[in-house]
Formats: sequence, C-alpha cells, structure tokens
Amino acid sequence: MKINTKINSKNLSVGFIGAGNMGLPMIKNLIKAGFNVKVFDWNIKVTKKLDKEKIIAVNNLRAIAKSDFIISMLPNTTDVESVFNNETGINQFLSPGTIIIDMSTISSTSSIQIGKILQKKQIEFLDAPVSGGVKGATNGTLSIMVGGKKEIYKKSLDILNSMGKNIIYAGKSGMGQIFKMCNQIMVGSHIQAMCEAFALCKSKGGNLALLRETLIGGSANSWMLENLGNAVIDKNEKAGFRIDLQLKDLKLASDAAFEGGVPLPGLSLVLALYLETRAHNEGKNGNQSLFKAYDRMTNQN
Repeated sequence: MKINTKINSKNLSVGFIGAGNMGLPMIKNLIKAGFNVKVFDWNIKVTKKLDKEKIIAVNNLRAIAKSDFIISMLPNTTDVESVFNNETGINQFLSPGTIIIDMSTISSTSSIQIGKILQKKQIEFLDAPVSGGVKGATNGTLSIMVGGKKEIYKKSLDILNSMGKNIIYAGKSGMGQIFKMCNQIMVGSHIQAMCEAFALCKSKGGNLALLRETLIGGSANSWMLENLGNAVIDKNEKAGFRIDLQLKDLKLASDAAFEGGVPLPGLSLVLALYLETRAHNEGKNGNQSLFKAYDRMTNQN
C-alpha cells in the first residue's frame, strides 16, 4: 500500500547514480513526480541516451553531491562501495544532512558499514533494495524494502512512493538487504519449482499451457508462474532480470547464511542450478531460462 505524505517535491533536488535498465525508468518516475533530478552514469552510451530524452546528465559525482537526496542503483557491492568512499568517492563532496538511499542489491554487511562511514559525516543512509523488475520500475509499482533510521525513512517517503507501490520499513540498517535476500531465495525457488513441474508434465506428453492455467487457479500459484510461465513454455530467453544478476543475489544470500551459520539447502540447490546455466554461457539470459538446465537434465528440447 502506498503511504501518502505531503511535501513540495519541486523544492527537493535528487542526484541519481546509475541509469541502467532499472535506474532509467525510476528516474523518469521521479521526474514525473516533480523532483528536480540530475543523473550520473559512467557509461557514455547511457549518458547520450539521457540527453536524447532531455534528462539532465552530469559527468562527475561532484555535480550531484549538493542534492537533498542521492539515490544509487548499481549492479553490485563493489560499485556501491566505490561511490560512497571517503578517499575517491562522493563522500568528500557531501554536506551534513544529505540523505543517501541506496536501492542496489548488495551485501548487508557492506551496507551497514557504508552507513556507519556516512554517519560520521552527519550524512543519513538508507538501504532500500527493490523487487518487481523492469516492469515494476517502469510502472512505478516496485516493492521497496527499507533499512535504516525510521525518521529518515519517513522523510524519504515521497521519494520512495514516486517509484514504488509497496513500501516496507524493514528495520535497522542492513535489514532492507536481508529482506531482499529472502525475496530472492523465494524467487529462485519458485522458478526452479515451476521448471521442475513443467519438465515432468512435458515428459509425460502433457499440455504445458493447460498445466499453467490449472496451477494459477490453485494453491501452487505464484508471481513467477503468472509472469514468467509463458516465457518458459515458449522457450523465451529474453532478459527482464538476467541470470547473472540472479546468481549475484543468491550468492549474497548464501554468504549471509554462512556468516550466521544458517543452513539453507534449498538455496544451495537453486544456486547450483543457476551456476549450471552460466557454465553454458547463458548468464545474459532471463532468470526464467533455468528451464534450459532442466531441458539438458531431462534430455527434452
């Protein structure tokens, strides 16, 4: 459920770092909501695309450092660490009171550490990873899981509401990342279960489209079945969310489980199956392409 707050978005400036497949539609929704947005991305091709769409792009981090809010949407932990770095990153240019919202999916341990580094400079930090893919980013319906100080979360609601529909305060710093890891464990497991069920049905000569329709109508239904089931049936490998990114997220969950001494055998299985697909150079395919691992294991093409 959206939480409604009332502030004048035209008075707030937002610096956005990372205008990739997820970042760009999020940026557009911020602009649509009336925020003054400046964007930085390392990729010159992305910057040219921003120029064509008349989105204000800058060529260095310092140019966005004086924004009221700074949002980062980056591929991995090392990218975020390099941005929020006292020596070579944006930290040296930030003013006390700035609110940082990292919406990347990264290590919870690293996220907590970044927050501590920023807090020493009186800069606030929220970890706020998202779920919902490019479709959710485009439609402004992302689920956003937020960790950090509750009062800073409340101050950021207008920003978050412009990009998402289901805004959850998960708790202390790093907890947004933990919630996202839990989400990704279930995403991977749901895709794996769908591919497994389809493989059995196909081996017996069953109608996969009819099976999908049947499962959607019962207790086995899931978001994955509704949104990616037809892609599996049609052997559509197009990426909404790539296997490489799915693997990155599952490894983050696996690392967190190992740190805490928590055995998660289901996660280990799904991680191994996705590694099998990457071993076949399928990392750029959509995460529904786990079906290819089942095609190989069952000798069904």
